[in-house]
Amino acid sequence: MDCQCQEPQTGTQADHYLNQGHPCFSTERHGMTGRIHLAVAPECNISCNYCVRKFDCANESRPGVTSKVITPEEAVQRVFRAKQSALGPKLNVVGIAGPGEPLANAATFRALALIHEHFPTLTLCLSTNGLFLPDKLNELLALGVSHVTVTMNTLSLDTASAVYSFVKWQGQILIGRQAVSLLLERQLIGIELAAQAGLIVKVNTVVIPGVNDQELEAIAHTVKGKGAHLHNLMPLIPQGKFAQRPSPSPGKMREYRKLLSPILPQMSHCQQCRADAIGLV
Repeated sequence: MDCQCQEPQTGTQADHYLNQGHPCFSTERHGMTGRIHLAVAPECNISCNYCVRKFDCANESRPGVTSKVITPEEAVQRVFRAKQSALGPKLNVVGIAGPGEPLANAATFRALALIHEHFPTLTLCLSTNGLFLPDKLNELLALGVSHVTVTMNTLSLDTASAVYSFVKWQGQILIGRQAVSLLLERQLIGIELAAQAGLIVKVNTVVIPGVNDQELEAIAHTVKGKGAHLHNLMPLIPQGKFAQRPSPSPGKMREYRKLLSPILPQMSHCQQCRADAIGLV
């Protein structure tokens, strides 16, 4: 990848973005800064065994769920309406988090371009599994994206083989160790390049009891070494191929965050938002 990287953000500049700029990256802006997720990205390039996105309910609040997939043009109109609503003065963040993998959808980049054109002062962010991040980073920088979240659940090929069923890569479906080796390698490269380019990088890790819960400390150390600014542990939502596996208890999640907090700042206020979430966090 030909990435014209900038120097990483350090000191007061990074602290500003972490503590003041984005309600999903810090509690400092809770109740003061609103965000909207634009569900423009239906296609995905990997299969996570904890992921089910085939239904929607008004009472469902979890990653990937949306009432409908919208076009980039509809996304702009949604932001216009939100800015004209009572939320408008507090709406400062626009994110794309699905319902599939944002970087695997051309609509993501069209939507970001339109939002950046019409609302140049809004903070832009997206969530990704990281597979395409090294290749798409320059495009994200050109569109004004400042925050990126990468979901990384393991560093182990054996564990990854239990978490992911397949990876779509260059027109092929990869399975087994070949698939997960590629995914893990590109996740780490993407995190490092994004941090070097000046983006604020949050790493999400889904805590899966009996699968990756003994690896959390190693993940935190590794992604910190690649430049990640923040770590977000998310409890497994039992569904899909992990429907019979229990979610970690709130007490266990507190233990994990306490263990990892000396390594990286731990995010404890994540609501595991829908792909079409809107409002104050």
